[in-house]
Amino acid sequence: MSTKPPVLVVGCGVSGLSCGVRLLQDGFPVRLMGAEPPEETTSSVAAAIWYPYQSWPRERVLGWARASLAEFHRLCRDETAGVTQVDGVEVFPEPMQSPYWGEAVPEFRPARPEELPEGRPFGFRFLVPVVEMPLYLPWLQRRFLELGGSLEIARLEGMDEALQLADVVVNCTGLGAREFAPDAEMFALRGQVVRVERGAVDRYIIDEHGPDGIAYVVPRSHDVVLGGTSVKGDENLLPDAAESDGIVQRCVALEPRLAEARKLSDAVGLRPGRERVRLEAEHPRPDKMVVHDYGHGGAGVTLSWGCADEVLQLVRSGLNGG
Repeated sequence: MSTKPPVLVVGCGVSGLSCGVRLLQDGFPVRLMGAEPPEETTSSVAAAIWYPYQSWPRERVLGWARASLAEFHRLCRDETAGVTQVDGVEVFPEPMQSPYWGEAVPEFRPARPEELPEGRPFGFRFLVPVVEMPLYLPWLQRRFLELGGSLEIARLEGMDEALQLADVVVNCTGLGAREFAPDAEMFALRGQVVRVERGAVDRYIIDEHGPDGIAYVVPRSHDVVLGGTSVKGDENLLPDAAESDGIVQRCVALEPRLAEARKLSDAVGLRPGRERVRLEAEHPRPDKMVVHDYGHGGAGVTLSWGCADEVLQLVRSGLNGG
Protein backbone atom coordinates (compact mmCIF):
# COMPACT_ATOMS: atom_id res chain seq x y z
CA MET A 1 0.00 0.00 0.00
CA SER A 2 1.28 3.45 -0.89
CA THR A 3 2.50 5.66 1.96
CA LYS A 4 2.24 8.74 -0.25
CA PRO A 5 -0.72 11.07 0.25
CA PRO A 6 -3.64 10.91 -2.19
CA VAL A 7 -3.73 13.52 -4.94
CA LEU A 8 -6.86 15.02 -6.47
CA VAL A 9 -6.41 15.97 -10.13
CA VAL A 10 -9.16 18.26 -11.43
CA GLY A 11 -9.82 18.16 -15.18
CA CYS A 12 -10.27 15.13 -17.44
CA GLY A 13 -8.58 16.42 -20.60
CA VAL A 14 -5.16 15.43 -21.85
CA SER A 15 -3.35 17.47 -19.18
CA GLY A 16 -5.26 15.97 -16.27
CA LEU A 17 -4.94 12.41 -17.54
CA SER A 18 -1.21 12.82 -18.26
CA CYS A 19 -0.59 14.24 -14.79
CA GLY A 20 -2.62 11.43 -13.28
CA VAL A 21 -0.56 8.80 -15.07
CA ARG A 22 2.75 10.33 -13.99
CA LEU A 23 1.64 10.60 -10.36
CA LEU A 24 0.39 7.01 -10.33
CA GLN A 25 3.63 5.78 -11.86
CA ASP A 26 5.44 7.42 -8.94
CA GLY A 27 3.23 5.70 -6.37
CA PHE A 28 0.70 8.41 -5.53
CA PRO A 29 -2.95 7.39 -5.18
CA VAL A 30 -4.84 9.57 -7.66
CA ARG A 31 -8.48 10.60 -7.89
CA LEU A 32 -9.35 12.37 -11.14
CA MET A 33 -12.45 14.55 -11.26
CA GLY A 34 -13.83 16.56 -14.16
CA ALA A 35 -17.00 18.29 -15.21
CA GLU A 36 -16.96 16.39 -18.53
CA PRO A 37 -15.63 12.98 -19.50
CA PRO A 38 -12.44 12.95 -21.61
CA GLU A 39 -14.32 12.48 -24.89
CA GLU A 40 -16.24 15.73 -24.28
CA THR A 41 -13.30 17.95 -23.36
CA THR A 42 -11.56 20.45 -25.62
CA SER A 43 -8.76 17.89 -26.00
CA SER A 44 -11.08 15.62 -27.98
CA VAL A 45 -11.44 18.22 -30.76
CA ALA A 46 -7.73 18.83 -31.26
CA ALA A 47 -6.03 17.96 -34.54
CA ALA A 48 -3.10 17.28 -32.20
CA ILE A 49 0.01 17.42 -34.30
CA TRP A 50 3.09 18.07 -32.15
CA TYR A 51 3.46 21.82 -32.62
CA PRO A 52 3.99 24.51 -29.94
CA TYR A 53 1.11 26.75 -31.04
CA GLN A 54 0.00 29.87 -29.14
CA SER A 55 1.77 28.97 -25.93
CA TRP A 56 4.20 31.02 -23.86
CA PRO A 57 6.83 31.67 -22.49
CA ARG A 58 9.04 30.19 -25.16
CA GLU A 59 11.92 29.22 -22.89
CA ARG A 60 9.68 27.03 -20.74
CA VAL A 61 7.48 25.83 -23.60
CA LEU A 62 10.53 24.47 -25.44
CA GLY A 63 11.53 22.26 -22.50
CA TRP A 64 8.02 20.89 -22.01
CA ALA A 65 7.56 20.33 -25.74
CA ARG A 66 10.90 18.53 -26.04
CA ALA A 67 10.03 16.17 -23.19
CA SER A 68 6.61 15.46 -24.69
CA LEU A 69 8.14 14.81 -28.10
CA ALA A 70 10.38 12.14 -26.60
CA GLU A 71 7.38 10.48 -24.92
CA PHE A 72 5.30 10.54 -28.11
CA HIS A 73 8.21 9.00 -30.01
CA ARG A 74 8.10 6.12 -27.51
CA LEU A 75 4.33 5.83 -27.83
CA CYS A 76 4.65 5.43 -31.61
CA ARG A 77 5.77 1.88 -30.82
CA ASP A 78 2.42 1.13 -29.14
CA GLU A 79 -0.07 0.40 -31.92
CA THR A 80 -3.02 0.98 -29.59
CA ALA A 81 -2.04 4.51 -28.53
CA GLY A 82 -3.00 6.31 -31.75
CA VAL A 83 0.33 8.10 -32.13
CA THR A 84 2.09 8.02 -35.51
CA GLN A 85 4.99 9.82 -37.14
CA VAL A 86 3.84 11.99 -40.07
CA ASP A 87 5.96 13.94 -42.53
CA GLY A 88 4.94 17.38 -43.72
CA VAL A 89 5.69 21.06 -44.13
CA GLU A 90 4.96 24.45 -42.63
CA VAL A 91 4.84 27.08 -45.37
CA PHE A 92 5.56 30.82 -45.50
CA PRO A 93 5.15 33.57 -48.09
CA GLU A 94 8.82 34.57 -47.78
CA PRO A 95 12.07 33.21 -46.30
CA MET A 96 12.00 32.93 -42.53
CA GLN A 97 14.43 32.02 -39.79
CA SER A 98 13.92 28.63 -38.23
CA PRO A 99 11.32 28.74 -35.43
CA TYR A 100 12.62 28.57 -31.88
CA TRP A 101 11.33 25.02 -31.46
CA GLY A 102 13.02 23.67 -34.62
CA GLU A 103 16.07 22.64 -32.63
CA ALA A 104 13.95 20.10 -30.75
CA VAL A 105 12.95 18.20 -33.91
CA PRO A 106 15.64 15.79 -35.17
CA GLU A 107 14.70 15.95 -38.88
CA PHE A 108 13.86 19.64 -39.16
CA ARG A 109 15.18 21.32 -42.36
CA PRO A 110 14.22 23.84 -45.06
CA ALA A 111 11.74 22.37 -47.52
CA ARG A 112 12.78 21.72 -51.09
CA PRO A 113 10.77 23.41 -53.88
CA GLU A 114 9.07 20.17 -54.90
CA GLU A 115 7.87 19.67 -51.31
CA LEU A 116 5.97 22.98 -51.21
CA PRO A 117 2.37 23.67 -52.29
CA GLU A 118 1.87 25.86 -55.32
CA GLY A 119 2.16 29.53 -54.48
CA ARG A 120 4.05 28.92 -51.22
CA PRO A 121 7.70 29.70 -52.00
CA PHE A 122 9.29 28.86 -48.67
CA GLY A 123 8.83 26.45 -45.80
CA PHE A 124 10.27 23.93 -43.41
CA ARG A 125 9.92 20.19 -43.54
CA PHE A 126 9.80 18.10 -40.36
CA LEU A 127 8.70 14.69 -39.14
CA VAL A 128 6.67 14.81 -35.92
CA PRO A 129 3.97 12.80 -34.15
CA VAL A 130 0.30 13.15 -34.93
CA VAL A 131 -1.75 12.23 -31.88
CA GLU A 132 -5.13 10.90 -32.99
CA MET A 133 -7.37 12.01 -30.16
CA PRO A 134 -10.31 9.62 -30.77
CA LEU A 135 -7.79 6.82 -30.16
CA TYR A 136 -5.32 8.48 -27.81
CA LEU A 137 -7.73 9.83 -25.19
CA PRO A 138 -9.34 6.39 -24.60
CA TRP A 139 -5.86 4.85 -24.49
CA LEU A 140 -4.72 7.45 -21.95
CA GLN A 141 -7.82 6.89 -19.84
CA ARG A 142 -7.26 3.12 -19.89
CA ARG A 143 -3.65 3.61 -18.86
CA PHE A 144 -4.74 5.81 -15.97
CA LEU A 145 -7.27 3.24 -14.75
CA GLU A 146 -4.90 0.29 -15.22
CA LEU A 147 -2.40 2.02 -12.93
CA GLY A 148 -5.08 2.18 -10.23
CA GLY A 149 -6.46 5.68 -10.64
CA SER A 150 -10.11 6.48 -10.05
CA LEU A 151 -12.12 8.74 -12.35
CA GLU A 152 -15.28 10.61 -11.41
CA ILE A 153 -17.38 12.95 -13.55
CA ALA A 154 -18.52 15.70 -11.21
CA ARG A 155 -18.35 19.48 -11.28
CA LEU A 156 -16.47 21.15 -8.45
CA GLU A 157 -17.51 24.72 -7.78
CA GLY A 158 -14.05 25.98 -6.90
CA MET A 159 -10.71 25.38 -5.27
CA ASP A 160 -12.11 25.49 -1.73
CA GLU A 161 -14.32 22.51 -2.51
CA ALA A 162 -11.38 20.61 -4.02
CA LEU A 163 -9.23 21.26 -0.95
CA GLN A 164 -11.94 19.76 1.23
CA LEU A 165 -11.49 16.51 -0.68
CA ALA A 166 -7.67 16.29 -0.68
CA ASP A 167 -4.61 17.95 0.80
CA VAL A 168 -2.85 17.88 -2.58
CA VAL A 169 -4.72 19.21 -5.62
CA VAL A 170 -3.50 19.42 -9.22
CA ASN A 171 -5.47 21.97 -11.21
CA CYS A 172 -5.79 20.99 -14.89
CA THR A 173 -9.09 22.75 -15.55
CA GLY A 174 -8.08 24.53 -18.77
CA LEU A 175 -10.39 27.40 -19.63
CA GLY A 176 -12.43 26.47 -16.56
CA ALA A 177 -9.61 27.86 -14.42
CA ARG A 178 -11.24 31.29 -14.87
CA GLU A 179 -13.82 30.26 -12.32
CA PHE A 180 -12.11 27.36 -10.57
CA ALA A 181 -8.81 29.01 -9.57
CA PRO A 182 -10.13 31.74 -10.13
CA ASP A 183 -7.91 33.28 -12.82
CA ALA A 184 -9.01 36.40 -14.71
CA GLU A 185 -6.03 36.07 -17.09
CA MET A 186 -7.66 33.17 -18.94
CA PHE A 187 -9.33 33.74 -22.31
CA ALA A 188 -10.89 31.53 -24.96
CA LEU A 189 -9.32 30.96 -28.38
CA ARG A 190 -12.11 29.51 -30.48
CA GLY A 191 -11.01 26.90 -32.99
CA GLN A 192 -13.19 25.31 -35.66
CA VAL A 193 -12.18 22.27 -37.69
CA VAL A 194 -13.66 20.11 -40.44
CA ARG A 195 -13.21 16.36 -40.75
CA VAL A 196 -13.15 14.87 -44.25
CA GLU A 197 -12.54 11.38 -45.59
CA ARG A 198 -8.94 10.16 -45.68
CA GLY A 199 -8.39 9.67 -49.39
CA ALA A 200 -4.79 9.83 -50.62
CA VAL A 201 -3.57 12.64 -48.35
CA ASP A 202 -0.43 11.42 -46.64
CA ARG A 203 1.26 14.49 -45.18
CA TYR A 204 0.38 17.47 -43.01
CA ILE A 205 0.59 21.08 -44.16
CA ILE A 206 0.51 24.15 -41.91
CA ASP A 207 0.02 27.71 -43.19
CA GLU A 208 -0.44 30.45 -40.58
CA HIS A 209 0.13 33.29 -43.03
CA GLY A 210 -2.40 32.82 -45.80
CA PRO A 211 -4.26 35.94 -46.96
CA ASP A 212 -7.63 34.45 -45.99
CA GLY A 213 -6.66 32.99 -42.62
CA ILE A 214 -4.80 30.08 -41.09
CA ALA A 215 -5.02 26.63 -42.66
CA TYR A 216 -3.77 23.20 -41.69
CA VAL A 217 -4.22 19.70 -43.05
CA VAL A 218 -3.62 16.82 -40.62
CA PRO A 219 -4.10 13.25 -41.89
CA ARG A 220 -5.11 10.54 -39.42
CA SER A 221 -5.82 6.84 -39.84
CA HIS A 222 -9.41 7.18 -41.10
CA ASP A 223 -9.91 10.89 -41.77
CA VAL A 224 -8.20 14.24 -42.31
CA VAL A 225 -8.65 17.18 -39.96
CA LEU A 226 -8.82 20.55 -41.72
CA GLY A 227 -8.41 23.79 -39.84
CA GLY A 228 -8.94 26.27 -38.83
CA THR A 229 -9.69 29.35 -36.83
CA SER A 230 -8.27 31.05 -33.75
CA VAL A 231 -10.58 33.79 -32.51
CA LYS A 232 -9.79 35.34 -29.15
CA GLY A 233 -12.80 35.81 -26.89
CA ASP A 234 -15.32 33.99 -29.08
CA GLU A 235 -16.98 31.23 -27.04
CA ASN A 236 -19.63 30.07 -29.49
CA LEU A 237 -19.48 26.27 -29.56
CA LEU A 238 -21.75 25.90 -32.58
CA PRO A 239 -19.98 25.33 -35.93
CA ASP A 240 -20.39 28.12 -38.46
CA ALA A 241 -21.17 26.90 -41.99
CA ALA A 242 -19.44 29.83 -43.68
CA GLU A 243 -16.31 29.25 -41.60
CA SER A 244 -16.32 25.56 -42.55
CA ASP A 245 -16.55 26.46 -46.23
CA GLY A 246 -13.65 28.87 -45.85
CA ILE A 247 -11.55 26.26 -44.05
CA VAL A 248 -12.12 23.73 -46.81
CA GLN A 249 -11.28 26.26 -49.53
CA ARG A 250 -8.03 27.28 -47.84
CA CYS A 251 -7.01 23.67 -47.30
CA VAL A 252 -7.81 22.59 -50.87
CA ALA A 253 -5.54 25.41 -52.06
CA LEU A 254 -2.74 23.79 -50.06
CA GLU A 255 -3.62 20.19 -50.91
CA PRO A 256 -5.63 19.83 -54.16
CA ARG A 257 -6.27 16.12 -53.48
CA LEU A 258 -8.80 17.29 -50.89
CA ALA A 259 -11.08 18.79 -53.52
CA GLU A 260 -13.22 15.65 -53.85
CA ALA A 261 -13.00 14.52 -50.22
CA ARG A 262 -16.37 13.88 -48.61
CA LYS A 263 -17.08 15.99 -45.54
CA LEU A 264 -17.68 14.00 -42.36
CA SER A 265 -18.27 16.54 -39.59
CA ASP A 266 -17.53 19.93 -38.07
CA ALA A 267 -16.28 20.59 -34.54
CA VAL A 268 -15.49 23.54 -32.32
CA GLY A 269 -13.18 23.75 -29.32
CA LEU A 270 -12.19 26.58 -27.00
CA ARG A 271 -8.44 26.61 -26.50
CA PRO A 272 -7.42 27.77 -23.01
CA GLY A 273 -5.49 30.95 -23.75
CA ARG A 274 -3.23 32.78 -21.33
CA GLU A 275 -0.26 35.11 -21.74
CA ARG A 276 1.87 32.55 -19.89
CA VAL A 277 1.22 28.90 -19.08
CA ARG A 278 0.60 28.64 -15.38
CA LEU A 279 2.65 25.78 -13.99
CA GLU A 280 3.50 26.45 -10.36
CA ALA A 281 2.81 25.29 -6.83
CA GLU A 282 1.22 27.23 -4.01
CA HIS A 283 0.33 26.48 -0.41
CA PRO A 284 -3.00 28.12 0.43
CA ARG A 285 -2.65 26.70 3.96
CA PRO A 286 0.29 25.05 5.71
CA ASP A 287 -1.29 21.60 5.32
CA LYS A 288 -2.56 22.07 1.76
CA MET A 289 -0.79 22.21 -1.62
CA VAL A 290 -2.08 23.14 -5.08
CA VAL A 291 -0.15 22.64 -8.31
CA HIS A 292 -1.56 24.57 -11.25
CA ASP A 293 -1.11 23.26 -14.82
CA TYR A 294 -3.23 25.18 -17.32
CA GLY A 295 -3.24 27.94 -19.93
CA HIS A 296 -1.53 25.91 -22.68
CA GLY A 297 -3.22 27.77 -25.55
CA GLY A 298 -3.13 25.64 -28.70
CA ALA A 299 -0.41 23.31 -27.41
CA GLY A 300 -2.09 21.24 -24.70
CA VAL A 301 -1.18 17.92 -26.28
CA THR A 302 2.27 19.12 -27.36
CA LEU A 303 3.17 20.14 -23.79
CA SER A 304 1.23 17.46 -21.92
CA TRP A 305 3.97 15.05 -20.87
CA GLY A 306 6.61 17.70 -20.21
CA CYS A 307 4.18 19.58 -17.98
CA ALA A 308 3.12 16.36 -16.24
CA ASP A 309 6.77 15.61 -15.44
CA GLU A 310 7.14 19.05 -13.85
CA VAL A 311 3.87 18.66 -11.93
CA LEU A 312 5.22 15.46 -10.42
CA GLN A 313 8.46 17.22 -9.45
CA LEU A 314 6.53 20.05 -7.80
CA VAL A 315 4.36 17.64 -5.82
CA ARG A 316 7.40 15.72 -4.64
CA SER A 317 9.26 18.91 -3.73
CA GLY A 318 6.30 20.41 -1.90
CA LEU A 319 5.75 17.31 0.19
CA ASN A 320 9.45 17.13 1.04
CA GLY A 321 9.51 20.75 2.13
CA GLY A 322 11.48 21.89 -0.92
